[in-house]
Amino acid sequence: MLPIVTPAQMREIDEAAPEPVDELIERAGRRLARAARQMLGGVYGRRVLAIAGPGNNGADARVAARLLQNAGVHTMVVDPAETKLPDVDLVIDGAFGTGISRPYDAPATSSPVLAVDIPSGIDGLTGELVGRPMRASHTLTFAALKPGLLLQPGAEWTGTIEIADIGLSVNHTRSWLFTRSDAARSVPRRRPDDHKWRRAVLVVGGSAGMTGAPLLAAEAAFRSGAGYVRAQLPGCAPLTHRSEIVSEALPSDGWADTVLAHQERFHSVVLGPGLAPGSHREVQAVVDGLDAGMPVVVDGTALRLLGERPTLRPSVILTPHDGEFAALAGGAPGADRFTACRDLAMRTKATVLLKGPLTIIATPDGRTLAVGHGDARLAVAGSGDVLSGAIGAFAAAGIEPGLAAALGAWVHADAGNQLPALGGIASDLLPGLAHSLTELVGHQRRGHHAAN
Repeated sequence: MLPIVTPAQMREIDEAAPEPVDELIERAGRRLARAARQMLGGVYGRRVLAIAGPGNNGADARVAARLLQNAGVHTMVVDPAETKLPDVDLVIDGAFGTGISRPYDAPATSSPVLAVDIPSGIDGLTGELVGRPMRASHTLTFAALKPGLLLQPGAEWTGTIEIADIGLSVNHTRSWLFTRSDAARSVPRRRPDDHKWRRAVLVVGGSAGMTGAPLLAAEAAFRSGAGYVRAQLPGCAPLTHRSEIVSEALPSDGWADTVLAHQERFHSVVLGPGLAPGSHREVQAVVDGLDAGMPVVVDGTALRLLGERPTLRPSVILTPHDGEFAALAGGAPGADRFTACRDLAMRTKATVLLKGPLTIIATPDGRTLAVGHGDARLAVAGSGDVLSGAIGAFAAAGIEPGLAAALGAWVHADAGNQLPALGGIASDLLPGLAHSLTELVGHQRRGHHAAN
C-alpha cells in the first residue's frame, strides 16, 4: 500500500525530520534532476526551464536546475509571475506546493512538464483547482501521495505520479492507496477441502419492478468466489433468470424475522439492492438482529432507511454515493472526502465505502484506504449492486470488512476497465470480476515463486 498524507501532516513530517531543511531540499533536488534527465532522454543540447517559487518546491526546483546545468543541460530559472515561457524541452513546475493559498494562473506551454510534489494551482488536500494549473506530464511527489493528487479534478492534471523517498518517515500515516499488489495479496484462496457452505452469501432486496438489483448483487457474489448465494425478495416473485441462485419470495411487510431465522447458515448478508422505500422497520430489525460479527453490506435503499447518524458496528459495511452519504451524515461529503468518510465511520462505528472517481474506505478506528483504479465506465445503473455483491463474497470468505470493501472496489474497477469505452452495462461487469480475480491469483502465484 502506498502512503497518503495531507499537506498539514507533511509539514509535521518535515519538521520532525532529524536532517536540516537544506539537506532535505538537496535530496529532493537530486531526485528531481534524475526524473528530469529520464524525461529528457539525455542532456546534450537539451533546454530546461524551472519555475521556482518562494517555498520549498521552488528551492527543490533551483537545486535541480543547478544539477542539470552542471550535467550540461542549458537551464533557465524564472519567477512564478512570468507570463510567457519560451519553447524548451522540459518545464519544471516548482511555483507553489500543496499548501497553495492564493490562485495561480500558470503560463501556457506546449512543453512537457515535471511537477514538483503537486502541479501548482491544485489544493493538496481536496484536489480543487486554485486558479489555472499547468498540466503535468509527470509529478514527482516526496515521501507520500497527497489527497489532491488522487481526488478530482486535481487527478486530471498530474500525469504519471512517482513517489520519491528522501529519507522522511511516514510510518504513522493512517491512509493508503490500495494497489494491484495489495489486491493480489488479499484475494482469498480456496482450501482443498472447500465446499459451498464455507462462503455462503444472503442477498436481501428487490421490490416490484426492481428485481434486477438483487440479481446483479447475487451473481456478482458468485463471480467473486461465493460458494452459495440465496436471494430473499420482499414483495416480489422468486428470480428465474439464473438457475444457480436460490431465491425466495418474502411478504412485503414483516420479513425481517424470516431473514434472521437462518442467518447461521450464511457468512455475509447484502442488504438493500432494489428494496422498496417503505421497509424502514424491517431494515432496522435485520441490522440490529444479526449477530455482531456477521458482515452485512448495506446498499441502495437500505442506506437511506437507516436514518441520519445511525449507530452500528465495524462488521456493517455502508456503501453510499454522495446522496446516500448525505442521508446518513446529514450533509454532503464536501471537498475533503477523506475526512468526511473517516468522520462518518467513526461516528457510526461502521465501515464506510464512499463511492466516487476515487473510492474511499474508512474504518471506525480512523484508517482509510483509497481505490483509484477505475474510471467513468462504472457510471451505469446497477454498477453499485455488482460492487455490493462482490464485497459480500469477500466478507463471506473471512476478509476483515475494510479490506473486503477495498478488494471489492478494486476488482469492480478492474472489471470496469475491461468494458468498451461506451455502451457497457452493469451485467457486462460480471464476467470481468472472475477474469480480474484469475489475473490477481496468477500475480499472487508469480510473486510467491519469485520469493522462493
